Amino acid sequence: MTGERHVFQADVARLLHLMVHSIYSERDIFLRELISNSADACEKLRYEANCDPALVSDGTPFAIRVALDPDASTLNVEDNGVGMSQEDLSVALGTIANSGTRAFLEKVKGSEGEAAELIGQFGIGFYSAFMVADLVVVETRRAGEDHAWRWSSDGKGDYEIAAIGVEQAPLRGTRVILHLNEESKVYLDQQKIETIINEHSAAVATPIDLIEKPGAEPRRIGEGAALWTKSKSEITPEQYKEFYQELAGQFDDPDLTVHWRAEGRAEYTVLAFVPGSRPFDLFDPARKGRAKLYSRRVLISRDADLLPGYLRFVRLVVDSPDLPLNVSREVVQQSHLFAAIKKGVANRVLQEIAKLAETDAEKFAEIWKNFGAVLKEGLYEDPERRDVLLKMSRFATTAEKEAKRSLADYVAALRPNQTAIYYIAGEGADRIAASPQLEGFRARGVEVLLLSDPVDAFWVQTAVGYEGKPFKSVTQGAADINSIDFIDGNRAATDSGSVADFVALAKQTLEAVVEDVRVSDRLSESPACLVAPEFGLDLRLQQILASHGQDSGGMKPVLEVNPSHPLVIALESQAKASDKNLFEDAVWLLFDEARLMDGEAPQDAAAFAARLTRVLGKALGA
Repeated sequence: MTGERHVFQADVARLLHLMVHSIYSERDIFLRELISNSADACEKLRYEANCDPALVSDGTPFAIRVALDPDASTLNVEDNGVGMSQEDLSVALGTIANSGTRAFLEKVKGSEGEAAELIGQFGIGFYSAFMVADLVVVETRRAGEDHAWRWSSDGKGDYEIAAIGVEQAPLRGTRVILHLNEESKVYLDQQKIETIINEHSAAVATPIDLIEKPGAEPRRIGEGAALWTKSKSEITPEQYKEFYQELAGQFDDPDLTVHWRAEGRAEYTVLAFVPGSRPFDLFDPARKGRAKLYSRRVLISRDADLLPGYLRFVRLVVDSPDLPLNVSREVVQQSHLFAAIKKGVANRVLQEIAKLAETDAEKFAEIWKNFGAVLKEGLYEDPERRDVLLKMSRFATTAEKEAKRSLADYVAALRPNQTAIYYIAGEGADRIAASPQLEGFRARGVEVLLLSDPVDAFWVQTAVGYEGKPFKSVTQGAADINSIDFIDGNRAATDSGSVADFVALAKQTLEAVVEDVRVSDRLSESPACLVAPEFGLDLRLQQILASHGQDSGGMKPVLEVNPSHPLVIALESQAKASDKNLFEDAVWLLFDEARLMDGEAPQDAAAFAARLTRVLGKALGA
């Protein structure tokens, strides 16, 4: 029967071009992807068969078969899984449909050499077959159906779907036939194929057989025993690594592997990994994790909601014999049993990460470097586990620029009379470390947390404190550090009365833009700085809200001035002079300078330029 020809969607056509022309150096991955697809098909049928046992009435055990034919230059990957209908073929192989093709293409735009490392992360692995094949043929029969179909394409722009006799297709499942191109004849070597399968697919939970040539007996090279069902003593570090790479779609080593079995009200087994590098979608707005949920090795969900959003980087599988299989996946995830499993898994994963922080500082430092900004989301979102998260959190501080200081370290180094944990929030640790608001703290030897992640501005608003010490922003309210001695012991106390006239007139000049002008305890080098009022939002939080178009309530900052600075002293004398215009220009420039130090633009750029020109002209006698 003559088949119908269809044109690939534009994105698929572009992807195929990329596969064929850009990533030959990583061609081995095609076999991993095809085997993974076959394993998924078996898992899907295993699930469907729980509701309709007739789908597997022939009793054939699930298996994947890789067959070589050196004379015909073909390599087949066949499974007896769920198979595909005509519509499935068109949707799955001809359009972007549910695959991540478009996302993949956006990711590799301008960096196509990295494409191979990303393939498994986007559900587009089938297309990798065109790296090694001039022609790809798919023969398939959907379990429970009486029709079989053939899909074929040379990967150059179109594909054909035709009906075939059921005797030409598997009894159920899918057969992918690759007509290998000249550069890929190496994949006809059984030793090469066995090496690839052992390296990339040893942890697949479906047995794999190899047929070295037509007529040869199948030889089992993959046992198909789910790794998580084995005892930890039976599993080698290399097997854990292989399973992690298959599960996570990454090529690094995991920084933490946790494997346990829980018993009691809910019985379940968990195998979890903390990746050794950041997944590409770590900061995806959807904040979805990657957790596979099984019941008696039957896949229930590929993306079960098993972990809170701030643990979304953890890759894991959970298998519970207690979960029902005769209801929808959505209903399973709403059950009380599932809720108990979810809580237990999150607690244990967090506990293991916290334990690593105490036992292996170097390894934990890598985890915190990659995922600290994400874990801190839990300080804001998960009050129940906040104490555990605070204990493991690491910070850059004015004493340690790397994010290595724990709050326990900080509290142990408190200065005499210091009653709070001080922090400053902003963009970039180096940048906020140069903030003028820190000068008085630095002069007194008071350590300050440098909080440079966006979430920091939120969690410190809700965190009560640590070991009885409250968190206090150095850019909000009074500094409250007068009782802490200077390091050199020779600093004179500030004399607020010495610049009283300047402060009073400056307050009048700036009354439209500031809440107050006052003498500062926190400045020792700069002439002025801005702080937020005692009650309300911190400066950093106001900036974040403004960047998202949200009003912070019309709050005006407080301008603090350093009474010991020569410029402020000179302005005190100028406050009594007759040239009020010069005084007002100088005060406005001082205010805008403080805004610039906080990373803000001047209040009015044109007015700022005019004032600067006038003041420079006066200074130069122009």
